[in-house]
Amino acid sequence: MLQFLPKVKLPKWMGTSYDVVSIWKNVDIALIVAVFLQSVIGALTVYSATRQRLINQGFDQYFYVQRQVFFLIIAAVATVVVMAVGHDWIRERAIIWYISASILLIYVLVGGSVRRGARLSFDLGPISVQPAELMKVVVLILIAAYTADAAYEKIDYRQFSVSLMLLGLPVLLILFQPDLGSATVVVSGVVGVLIMAGAKKRYIAMITVLTIFSAALVTVAGVVDRYQLRRFDAFLNQDSNEKDLQQIVLQVRFAKRAVSSGGFFGKGYLQGPLTNGAYIPVQFSDFPFSAIGEQFGMLGGFVVIGLFAIVLWRLWVISRLARTRFDQLLVAGIFSLLLFQIFQNIGMTMGLTPVSGLPLPFISYGGSHLVSSALLVGLAQSIYMRRLR
Repeated sequence: MLQFLPKVKLPKWMGTSYDVVSIWKNVDIALIVAVFLQSVIGALTVYSATRQRLINQGFDQYFYVQRQVFFLIIAAVATVVVMAVGHDWIRERAIIWYISASILLIYVLVGGSVRRGARLSFDLGPISVQPAELMKVVVLILIAAYTADAAYEKIDYRQFSVSLMLLGLPVLLILFQPDLGSATVVVSGVVGVLIMAGAKKRYIAMITVLTIFSAALVTVAGVVDRYQLRRFDAFLNQDSNEKDLQQIVLQVRFAKRAVSSGGFFGKGYLQGPLTNGAYIPVQFSDFPFSAIGEQFGMLGGFVVIGLFAIVLWRLWVISRLARTRFDQLLVAGIFSLLLFQIFQNIGMTMGLTPVSGLPLPFISYGGSHLVSSALLVGLAQSIYMRRLR
């Protein structure tokens, strides 16, 4: 049927004119389906992890899941918009996005709302916006664009140094919020870009050392609050009965217990005692995998991890099929960023990594991270759709 549709040219503000039909029929269906299924699982998980708590407090049991669905709709629109305008149009304005996101990061340090001792977001009535999530996407685009212009297949020390400076500003601003988790995610994405760009091993070691040094510096300066530092103590002493560590230790302990008690098939949807009993604080945003494990067991966990594997596999394929060096570098950054975030979130649920507050992509509750993840998917889709252009 597609061949009988008229050829429509995109407006000039979208970039070069293309045959709309030929572009949109090349959408990566497997990637879209995997992300959609994860989003559905996420909405169901958010409902199960908040339902009983809201009922006990006399609130609407659908409050959080309704907001999650609203965020998912916004994320879906963001994905389609990015796919429509194209990654090349976005790349041409990378420096504008970078400056804008940096200004937002600076402003949030002054006028952002304070939660748990950190200024992470702006409160805009019923929703909040976290600039660090936008910067995750912007930094990848800018550094991928810069390194793609290297004269040789491997970037030299000067190009690596400039990339490091472009990364350093947003990382320091995010550390000053303080938000160690988001800072590490930004670094992980850029490391993926630099590795694909051919950076030498000693350069990668350098960026790792500088990241650790920067984190230590803001810690010594007293920027990072005591609660965030105690997360590392709790990770190293998970069996501790120290009163000062109890909130974090018990949080992880109950999360691990929820996963292990689910067995192979789980206790059934809405039937998890630990999830229903609200034993795990912020389970719907920080520990959704524990709710999945308790209710759907090892089988449910395998399904979620399998869907993530499909997403990462498709990103790897898109990178291999990429038309330009920029396209390949950008998808490599998206791949490494999502891989790190998935590992970190599931890892902290299982007690394998320190608690960081990082959301599980497409599943955790929250609008900013859903939109940023959607932008990444939209960029990858745009690259795949235009690979034969």
